[in-house]
Amino acid sequence: MRKPTKRGQKIRDFLLQQAHNHPRNLASVTCKHFGISRQAVNRYIRELVDKGYIVARGNTSQRRYTLNVLHKEGFTVPLSDLQEDLVWRSRVAPLLSKLPENVLDIWQYSFTEMVNNAIDHSNGTTLLVVIEINAFQVEIMVQDDGVGIFRKIKDECHLEDERHAVLELAKGKLTTDPERHTGEGIFFTSRMLDDFAILSGEVCFTHKYGEEEDWIFQRGRRDSGTSVFMFLANNSKRTSQDVFDRFASEADDYGFTKTVVPVRLVRHGVEKPVSRSQAKRLLARIDRFNIVIFDFADVDSIGQAFADEIFRVFERGHPNVRFITMNTLPGVDRMIARARSVPVEQTEQPA
Repeated sequence: MRKPTKRGQKIRDFLLQQAHNHPRNLASVTCKHFGISRQAVNRYIRELVDKGYIVARGNTSQRRYTLNVLHKEGFTVPLSDLQEDLVWRSRVAPLLSKLPENVLDIWQYSFTEMVNNAIDHSNGTTLLVVIEINAFQVEIMVQDDGVGIFRKIKDECHLEDERHAVLELAKGKLTTDPERHTGEGIFFTSRMLDDFAILSGEVCFTHKYGEEEDWIFQRGRRDSGTSVFMFLANNSKRTSQDVFDRFASEADDYGFTKTVVPVRLVRHGVEKPVSRSQAKRLLARIDRFNIVIFDFADVDSIGQAFADEIFRVFERGHPNVRFITMNTLPGVDRMIARARSVPVEQTEQPA
């Protein structure tokens, strides 16, 4: 059998990805992307169907392609005396042994970090692991029956709301057990994978690779425990070191020195970021970083007191922390500039 050409492999990889993203117009999307005939694309599709990588459903006009599940396995283990590296080595790594080394490294880091969190923090008794493999990606779910991660952070950090726990997770360096943990595991895991989600209580926290911001959703029901969903393409080219380096600086010997803070997470519902208390909530633990990027996506306006607390009071009091803003609208820019322009000798005015 002839070895696949680089272009042929790119077409196959694209078809697998698009079977995941565009199951109803797979052929037309691929024709347009590569500038090749439908006949040529159909040959590649038939090859993937014959290998069992994708499944065709429906007649010609309504044909839909889906990724075939090549392997699915689930198991439960007691959390008592559990060692995450042994679970990885004995139950998970053998299933992923054909993946490229860089992808396997990311999975090892992500899986062991999430299992270790369940062991050390969940107060649960049982861990459920479900692994699903197809030709495009691997999905791993890790679920414990404990108190719930957002509730645990809320209670231990004395926060008002479980949604504030998500804000703290988004910053990174958050742990309820500083003697044994740095608080970096969830942050880096969410940045390494293609898709990452935590469901706990009534809150869902998600992050997609390539997007600076995280997302938080309020759910209509409250489930016990914590469920973590992780997805990564089998042909991903990034490495775990790529992600570590992205949030590090040489000046700090490659430590975790930079974070992105989604400003919108400080809000409740439709309220605006206007008060000093909201600003102080956003600024909690910020002094642990050298570079802080405030992402103002989905924030139309901010109040004078909010801007003053961050960009005058805190910024001038912490000259070692560099503030960067992104996705700001003109009104937000003006309020930030106004706060920064107040003379140093001017006394603070009531908000």
